[in-house]
Amino acid sequence: MKRAQSYKRKEPVMRKSNRWVGLDVHAETISVAVAEENGEVRFVGTIANRPEAVRGLMKKLGPAERLRVCYEAGPTGYVLYWQLSEMGISCQVVAPGLVPTKAADRVKTDRRDAERLARSLRAGELTAVWVPDAAHEALRDLLRAREAAKEDQLRARHRLAKMLLRHGQRAPEGVKAWTGRWEAWAKGVVFGEAARQTALEDYRSEVEHARHRIARLEQAIEETIEKAPEAMREVIAALQCLRGIKTISAATIVGETGKLSRFRGPRQLMSYSGLVPREHSSGGRRRQGAITKTGNAHLRRILGEAAWAYRHKPAVGVALRQRRKGQRAEILQMADKAQHRLHRRYRHLLSRGKNHLQAVTAVARELLGFVWAIAVAVETAQARRSAHPQAA
Repeated sequence: MKRAQSYKRKEPVMRKSNRWVGLDVHAETISVAVAEENGEVRFVGTIANRPEAVRGLMKKLGPAERLRVCYEAGPTGYVLYWQLSEMGISCQVVAPGLVPTKAADRVKTDRRDAERLARSLRAGELTAVWVPDAAHEALRDLLRAREAAKEDQLRARHRLAKMLLRHGQRAPEGVKAWTGRWEAWAKGVVFGEAARQTALEDYRSEVEHARHRIARLEQAIEETIEKAPEAMREVIAALQCLRGIKTISAATIVGETGKLSRFRGPRQLMSYSGLVPREHSSGGRRRQGAITKTGNAHLRRILGEAAWAYRHKPAVGVALRQRRKGQRAEILQMADKAQHRLHRRYRHLLSRGKNHLQAVTAVARELLGFVWAIAVAVETAQARRSAHPQAA
């Protein structure tokens, strides 16, 4: 007689589902919403914006490998991103202007913002921004501090010049403002009233303080570049082969964009800078307007300043020749091509009736294409050396 076989009932295997977490981050609080795989989106609550509170929340939400977290880029920076990354949690910092919103939605609360982020993250509709590493972020902070100092210097100079003008003090004929002769003249101006003289001395001291501040920051930028990783230094040196781009400009481009090879092509980099024209096309009609200005304003400003150099005929001066020393022939060839092409482009736009600002803006957009090409060539060579160190 055969013995009866016993069968165990197999329990269904439960697949671990992911959770998409949207965080609406403020200086003191974080509103949290979770989107489940089954379609449910629920508001979890509000916690304090403190590392221990964030750590406790993530442990309650589930294992780190199941969590997908996002929050909008803003004044709180990337501290939360680095904390979540150290915990092994996938986190995205998303562009606020590219978060999908309903046209008819007129109610905005922290709860709704968190739920919208969680829902959009689950749908894959968010655009992540580039998160700089420690070296890029340090260089970028220093460069932005110099930019703020330049703005303060301009304001201080305006205050001093307008006060002198307000009281009828004019520089001698042929003396341009803020040259050495002009400053020597301004230092010699004396008012009879003590109160007015005190105000004048204060404006002078602010101008002098701004000058020393900028010099100190520029010295710190040069020292930071010297201590930066070799890969970053090579790209900064190569970009200086382009006319109109010196140390500060090249460092700003690298600090604001990181590795330029992360862009699929120059057009994507142009969109990132906000130098592409607006467009409203429908049916057979195509209408373009001014530039979008929706990208990185610091990158857009530095490219606009550099583009003015291409008004002049192609030439390699003493300073540019010094910056080009030691660079590969491939880089120099692209830099020479940029000079000829961009100067022709500038002259062509003027001949079509465009004003100087419009022409320079178009040149800045094309200059960014040469910046991308040179940076990608350098980064490709770096990757090749890393892959074959003995051959290098």
